[in-house]
Amino acid sequence: MTVVLVHGVPETAAVWDPFVSELAQLGETDVVRLSPPGFGAPVPDGFEATMDGYHAWLVGELERIGAPVDLFGHDWGGGHVLNVAMTRPDLVRTWVSDVLGVFDADYVWHDMAQQWQTPEVGEAVVAGLAGAAVADRTAFLTAAGMAGDVAERVAPGVDEAMGRCILTLYRSAAQPIVADRAGEHLHKAAARPGLALLPTEDTYVGTLDQRRRAAGRAGADVVVFDGLGHWWMTQDPARTAKVVVDFWREHR
Repeated sequence: MTVVLVHGVPETAAVWDPFVSELAQLGETDVVRLSPPGFGAPVPDGFEATMDGYHAWLVGELERIGAPVDLFGHDWGGGHVLNVAMTRPDLVRTWVSDVLGVFDADYVWHDMAQQWQTPEVGEAVVAGLAGAAVADRTAFLTAAGMAGDVAERVAPGVDEAMGRCILTLYRSAAQPIVADRAGEHLHKAAARPGLALLPTEDTYVGTLDQRRRAAGRAGADVVVFDGLGHWWMTQDPARTAKVVVDFWREHR
């Protein structure tokens, strides 16, 4: 079965490097990494870097694969995955996401997201990040919790195009937009087996209660990663890969 990985913000596909190595050690070698436009991939002419635009992009990529996949998203990639699981279950065999708390009615966007969603403030923040030296971008990602060796590979891809896409994406998802969409559709994700990952030290994607509530509404199993943060797959790739592979094989 094909495994499809979708990363988030501000990231490139390099964020998966240690995790994919562990998947290979466990025998999972049919792995496709999809980079959302602007996040390690070119932005096509006319592309709208909104929540709906990325939904259409991911649907198109999965349709090209041509068979249901084990779909796995991290950060905004996890949001894109959920949006597909809610609307096009025919493209999905199983799904995994680590951001279900964002889809809870009580979720409040984290401080950085609120800056990105604020006109002029957001432009200044992303310009400062994209314009910084690669070493400074690496330090920013490491301070936020990404493993240093992975941050060194991701940082060169944090550029002006990514900054523009960050602003458009987050502004298209300002609350209550995400909560309203979840209220209407989140239960539909239960059409396919789902797994919600809950790293206990992740402060970006809602409280544990919010994440559990959303997982329940989506019909997902829940696995808690004690002591891990937002970039859990770079902190302990062996432990986390085993959990996800066990889930996939349970449903094969």
